[in-house]
Amino acid sequence: MFPQPSRRRFLTTMAAAAGVSAWPLDAAEKAPPGDLPRELKPTAADLGTLFTEVEKLVRGRRYSYSFLGDRFRTLEDFKKSARDKVFELLLYRPEKVDPKAEVLAQIEYDGYTLEKIVFSTSPHFRVPAYVLIPKKATFPAPAIIDLHSHGGMFLFGKEKVIDFGKNHPAMERYHQVNYDGRPTATALVRRGYVVISIDAFMFGERRVLMDADIPVGYDRSKYSLEEVHRLNQVCRAKEATIVKSLILAGLSWPGIVIWDDMRTVDYLLTRREVDPKRIGCVGISMGGYRAMFLAGLDERIAAACVVGFMSTVAPMIKAHVDTHSFVHFIPMLHQYLDWPDVVSMMAPKPLMVQQCSQDRLFPFDGMNDSLRRIEAVYEKAGVRKNFAGRFYDAPHMFSKTMQDDAFAWFDHHLKPK
Repeated sequence: MFPQPSRRRFLTTMAAAAGVSAWPLDAAEKAPPGDLPRELKPTAADLGTLFTEVEKLVRGRRYSYSFLGDRFRTLEDFKKSARDKVFELLLYRPEKVDPKAEVLAQIEYDGYTLEKIVFSTSPHFRVPAYVLIPKKATFPAPAIIDLHSHGGMFLFGKEKVIDFGKNHPAMERYHQVNYDGRPTATALVRRGYVVISIDAFMFGERRVLMDADIPVGYDRSKYSLEEVHRLNQVCRAKEATIVKSLILAGLSWPGIVIWDDMRTVDYLLTRREVDPKRIGCVGISMGGYRAMFLAGLDERIAAACVVGFMSTVAPMIKAHVDTHSFVHFIPMLHQYLDWPDVVSMMAPKPLMVQQCSQDRLFPFDGMNDSLRRIEAVYEKAGVRKNFAGRFYDAPHMFSKTMQDDAFAWFDHHLKPK
């Protein structure tokens, strides 16, 4: 029989094995030892002192599926493999369905017709949208998918890019701040494009309404500005909840958003007014994020413009994480592809990326480097002339000057010469 070791002997033995001096027993019984010493310096990082630990994990990161590496011999090899990888990571690829669109309302405007529709993007969702059809265009005409932004405004989605003449007061300010007072879908239809804008999941008519808010109803036209602000804050607080809920369901929020955008192309192809070979997409901010993926993943997009959303991701980790929504984060994507790699799957087709030099959502170096990387892909693919990357001396917005350049780009590539 071996004698039972005393607590003092046990602690002394364990400390010796660990190569440290044993502390006095009476002190050990009163309080734990102090924390390890650490030099504390301000980091100006979203993660504070933990940023230095995370930085070690991303230092020297190479994106294994980038076309700028040596993994792929041809552009087509890159696009096929990279697209398959992105779809795998999005965690949402349901069976394709007949859109079975219904026209719910039709309004005649000077020069165009606006339809409110609903159509299927999957077996799970019927998605509300607006379609704007020019009256004097030669049909079939070019079409643009106008992808609305985030802007911290959940109560409205597709309405962000449309001027109805009489807009909700919340949208009047939103149009001014984000679109320089000229909502893009209305401007594009006046240039002869068929335009469609849908509500992304969690926005507009697909937003969250909590039990406590049921008494206010669901008709946003009846909301005061104060109610819009309050309900918007409720939706904002539920971003993390939708992400966690979808993870428990084995899905992802960006997966649903991006899939719905791709199925919007399916719907456009059912319209006799649309030329299937002349479909473009555009968006600012989250709309730019959506345009990046739609252009990169869907071969049917003939020309694209990504506005106010492009950067290499590594430099964002320090102080440009909290400025972004959960919808912009796809787990594991950046083991394989950087954002410039994603949009580069658009090559060899025409792509414009517009950046705002005063944009506080992204580090300037990351924005600048992203343009260099996209340009390098187009150069390697032998189609350098099909890419345009431009900076504008403006804050985060889609100004009229930027719109004019983007619309001219679409005119050049989507309209007959």
